[in-house]
Amino acid sequence: MNRKVYSQARPFLKWAGGKTQLLLQLEKRLPPQILDDGVISRYVEPFLGGGALFFYLKARYQVEESFLLDANPELIRAYQVIQNDHRHLMEILKGMEDEHLGMTEEQRKNNYYHIRDAYNRQKLKDGGEGYSSDRINQTAYLIFLNKTGYNGLFRLNKSGEYNVPFGRYLNPAICDEANLLLVHEALQNTELICADFSRAGEFIKKGALVYMDPPYRPLNRTSYFTDYSARGFDEEDQKRLARFYRDMDQRESYLLLSNSDPKNEDPEDEFFDELYGGYHIDRVDAKRNINSDKRGRGIINELIIRNY
Repeated sequence: MNRKVYSQARPFLKWAGGKTQLLLQLEKRLPPQILDDGVISRYVEPFLGGGALFFYLKARYQVEESFLLDANPELIRAYQVIQNDHRHLMEILKGMEDEHLGMTEEQRKNNYYHIRDAYNRQKLKDGGEGYSSDRINQTAYLIFLNKTGYNGLFRLNKSGEYNVPFGRYLNPAICDEANLLLVHEALQNTELICADFSRAGEFIKKGALVYMDPPYRPLNRTSYFTDYSARGFDEEDQKRLARFYRDMDQRESYLLLSNSDPKNEDPEDEFFDELYGGYHIDRVDAKRNINSDKRGRGIINELIIRNY
């Protein structure tokens, strides 16, 4: 069914494992009723991350209500700041951008580490879970670091400190005003929750569309880009998620899940085929964007798993 496409927000953070490249593959696997009617009565995303699929759907479908969750408190607070105080945030980012771009490369490097230290000090001092306007500076620091850090990674050490090194970019777009406005618009009438994925069960009911994009199971020792929280997400968490998936299937909701395909490295690895046995498991092409070894970058398979 042809429908009008409105201006589409893009993820405001560069996000390792983001789903921009899989959007068409995911869309064509939406439930036929949603594809025909263009209406999503309820959308739930337990691992929000960069939010690529959410923004894509909001521009093309009538999303009546949405519930977006992530276990990363800094990430959820950033979304909340854009939802509530986007203009103040843009003022701060614009000032940071003008100052940074006027520096030499050595000055930019020093500025980056100065802001990274300030961000980590604020994180350690904060510890609160609620939203307040004093989070705007912290969100500005996060976006700055994401746009100017190496490879656009978000990575935390075991102490919960942001530890990505400086990235050399000629003209980084630290304040993308047009996109931040679109993100703000897309987030209206949306509930943002900082919680483990299991909390999403409170919002999943019959007919809801649920997209689960957990931190991927690493394919090998050089691909551990899953440290988006100090706790991490290991194989036991992957198994816990599979149990949650089966539980939510009983509610007659529409479940989509993506993950890495271990058969890229080991054709005998049946980890996900066994965890999600009985469901539709599709292997689709995806470009691996981040790997410490350039030989490990290129086209690989990823999994899209459906219960319908």
